Amino acid sequence: MPTTAGNHDVIARAYTPLDEGACLALFDGNVPEFFSPAERHDFERFLIQRTSEWPYQVLERRGRIVGCGGLAIEKDSHTADLCWGMIVKSLHGTGLGRMLAELRLRLAATTPGIAQIRLDTSQHTQGFYAAFGFEVLKITRHGYGPGLDRWDMLLRFDDDQRRIWTASD
Repeated sequence: MPTTAGNHDVIARAYTPLDEGACLALFDGNVPEFFSPAERHDFERFLIQRTSEWPYQVLERRGRIVGCGGLAIEKDSHTADLCWGMIVKSLHGTGLGRMLAELRLRLAATTPGIAQIRLDTSQHTQGFYAAFGFEVLKITRHGYGPGLDRWDMLLRFDDDQRRIWTASD
């Protein structure tokens, strides 16, 4: 996994049920700017029901979970969805979000049959994902709640994209 200055001590590992509390705390720390309080139940349900079937990762620094995010991949689908990605709010802007996004894009690149990656995000992070090549499909004002717009985005994962994300560092 690539490192950014100051993040050389961050490891990525698979989520376990013991991480649930720390991941919920990450979510809570990003409300209301990045997530609506109403989404917490959906995230909690995702952690309980879906992390055993879909790849979900945590970023850990010195024994503390500082980020989490994964891929939702439906059986027989050519589409992966970036899902529930977040970084502890006090560490926004430190490169951890980039590390998490790159980790998930590499994971998608090594998953056979994935032709596109979808995500839904807010107006606060859509520019971050656009820098990776995601294109806007639809904007829904107040789609997550008052003042929190939903941006549906897509990255077409052709052979060139796959090569970018499977190339060694």
